[in-house]
Amino acid sequence: MLVWDAIAVNKRNSFLLFFFFFLFVLALGWLFSEVTGLGVIGLIIAFIIAVVSVYFSYYYSDQIVLKISRARPATHEEYTYLDNVVEGLAIAAGIPKPKIYVIDDSAPNAFATGRDPEHAVICVTTGLLKKLNRAELEGVIAHEISHIKNYDIRFMTLVSVMVGLIALLSDWMLRAFWWGGNRREKGNIFVLVIAIVAAILAPIIATLIKLAISRQREFLADANAALLTRYPEGLASALEKLAKDKEPLEAANKATAHLYIVNPLKDHKSFLNNLFSTHPPIEERIKRLRSM
Repeated sequence: MLVWDAIAVNKRNSFLLFFFFFLFVLALGWLFSEVTGLGVIGLIIAFIIAVVSVYFSYYYSDQIVLKISRARPATHEEYTYLDNVVEGLAIAAGIPKPKIYVIDDSAPNAFATGRDPEHAVICVTTGLLKKLNRAELEGVIAHEISHIKNYDIRFMTLVSVMVGLIALLSDWMLRAFWWGGNRREKGNIFVLVIAIVAAILAPIIATLIKLAISRQREFLADANAALLTRYPEGLASALEKLAKDKEPLEAANKATAHLYIVNPLKDHKSFLNNLFSTHPPIEERIKRLRSM
């Protein structure tokens, strides 16, 4: 897939994600109103929640992710070396220089977030800076800059926030049924069944969304990073080091894991873990890079 094709696809997918998320919240609002007897008021509440959630997801999702990750701004004085690498690669890619954040954690990893290249952030761990040489660091930063240029960051960051909101709303809906008390008539059994099914399916759907957006985008970002640095071995060597490091990233969780260049949770290898992994196999990524 060409870079411009990827950008167009990502912009379209971001719009579709907003649209279906909005419909999902309205559906939960209808169930909520049926369970509690709020009627139209329940739908109005759901509409307001949907509008506010979409607004904050678009404009503040990057700050939410950075807060969850316990990241702090990296000053030029403290991280001159990193700042120079990011600035040089941003110029080469033809995008504004992203803001730089650092996570104080010895596990080597990195991610990019934001809504577009003008409002982008690159975040790395202190462990990454200590364990990679310059060529490897350039490969990792080029990978994240590729995500920024391709608009992957908008879609992936929104998914992180919306997945959490969907799970939260599903939980509220189930609690609302039990709080309904005297409204548990036979007519509400159907609503209860739908509520239970929605609560069960929400995390599964969230996982499938992550799978759909992550794997091919990682391959594409790897390829674009190699073109940007003109040295595929730099990123390949970095991925090897990250794969061998078994230390999980303390601040990472399942909602944000798909943002990172490699899985920060360090799950043990099994058929199910590989099947539902948000990242393609590192061995395959390295193989593709070294065949370029």
